[in-house]
Amino acid sequence: MWRSQLMENIFQDWRRFFMLPFNPGGHAAYQDHVVTNLREYYSDSSSIPNSVWDILEPFFALDLSDIDKLLQTRYSVLGPKPRLPSSMLRSVLLALEFKITSFTDWVAAMKTCPLYAIASGFDVGDTPGVGTFYDFFKRLWISAHENSSPNLRKPKKKVKKPTKKGVKAEPPDKITVEKLIRELSENPVSPDQPYSLLFSIFKEQFLDTSAHKGLISPLKIALAGDGMPVVTSARERKKRTCKCFDDGIRNCDCERDYSQPDCDIGWDSSRSYFYSGYGLYMLTASDSENDLPVFPLFGPASRHDSLGFVYSFFAMKTFLPEYRATKLLLDSAHDAMPIYEHCRQNRITPFIDLNAKRGIKLKYKNDFTVGSDGVPRCMAGRKMRHDGSEKKKHRLKFRCPMFNRTHGCKCSNPCSDAKYGRTVHLQMKDNPRIFNIPSRDSDAWKIEYKARTSAERTNKRIKIDFLLESGRHRSSKMWYCRLYCIMMLQHLNAWGLPKETSLKSLVAQAS
Repeated sequence: MWRSQLMENIFQDWRRFFMLPFNPGGHAAYQDHVVTNLREYYSDSSSIPNSVWDILEPFFALDLSDIDKLLQTRYSVLGPKPRLPSSMLRSVLLALEFKITSFTDWVAAMKTCPLYAIASGFDVGDTPGVGTFYDFFKRLWISAHENSSPNLRKPKKKVKKPTKKGVKAEPPDKITVEKLIRELSENPVSPDQPYSLLFSIFKEQFLDTSAHKGLISPLKIALAGDGMPVVTSARERKKRTCKCFDDGIRNCDCERDYSQPDCDIGWDSSRSYFYSGYGLYMLTASDSENDLPVFPLFGPASRHDSLGFVYSFFAMKTFLPEYRATKLLLDSAHDAMPIYEHCRQNRITPFIDLNAKRGIKLKYKNDFTVGSDGVPRCMAGRKMRHDGSEKKKHRLKFRCPMFNRTHGCKCSNPCSDAKYGRTVHLQMKDNPRIFNIPSRDSDAWKIEYKARTSAERTNKRIKIDFLLESGRHRSSKMWYCRLYCIMMLQHLNAWGLPKETSLKSLVAQAS
């Protein structure tokens, strides 16, 4: 016993000597710091508005001391003594909670307003500079590059404007949902992602706490998914690396130097305009009363929501293997047969709205009938000829019995002048898209599907309430850092921390 204690003391002395982050007092030291300094600088607790106390209370109870140990490997043993990672993260969260979007403005605010410095865990007059914050973000990003894609790449094909209003644009990439699901099933997403440390902090400090409080049920979670456009700039930021323009060639296929290589041009179907930025896909716990976010993923703006869902869902499987999705609530942009089949294979109940473009009503129902044997009859009452099945679409194919490819239709009153003759498609009984349990026209399905709007409310809070697009960053590193901090705040605000250890009452005891 004494040997283990001796080794622990030696290890602590070693950390102090080599200037690694070390917080011997833990969360209790932070709370003592806050109470002592607030009594000194704000002896009259009524001088602080109640709205500010409501923000300070959750942070006073939020224990981030484990982050000091988690991030020790991201610091060098040489150099000056670093700021505590727990204080740095807490300060970033406070800046977002107080709606200060610029870290330059936040650094200035901590110097002029002691309250911000005290709540962050810093001494008044000894607060970090702007460079210290950006150095901290580098430690949260497990990559030497600030973006996932290389800066030098050829120009991407731009999405085409849809012909109808409110319709998603077709993605320029020709990869299908079926092919993507097959690829990701055979080759799972690697856990060595640049944002992996960010997600670890979010999971261990916030997501797991929400699960422990009963706000999320990991073993039988219902997920709602939705994409959201994130505008990062007015236009693509790129430079030519060739001299084709000087030679009179404007639209060459040579490589460009992109400052934001993970972004491209996309179409915002809700506002009907092109934009430059990301397509953020968010998976939300729809069975949570607080619309809590579970897993996000940034993709190019041109990526379709159905593909964004597949990328996000399989990445979530890698980072949250203990989570068991039992329901998926998605809009009509996800109405693809491979998604239904994947749900069937993994015992997931899909609640997906039908897309009119992919067919909802049975074809030819006004001029064709189906007999008791399940075979359609034409207008003349003749039984149609079975002409195979389309397994991928889960439907059977029938065509005119009087039609011959060489001589045409023998019927005296042809019902179609098509070269192949009149055809009818009937859905198979095992079609997971058309025949749901519960059925789409049932009250149970409608009540469950109403919870899909939780994804939209989550995205609204991220984008509007916490001002995601106001970051004005130029790297995926900074956008991910900002996004995960916002998600941390969403969980923190949902916890409903107890008021019996009120910070305001502790400060007022001295007056």
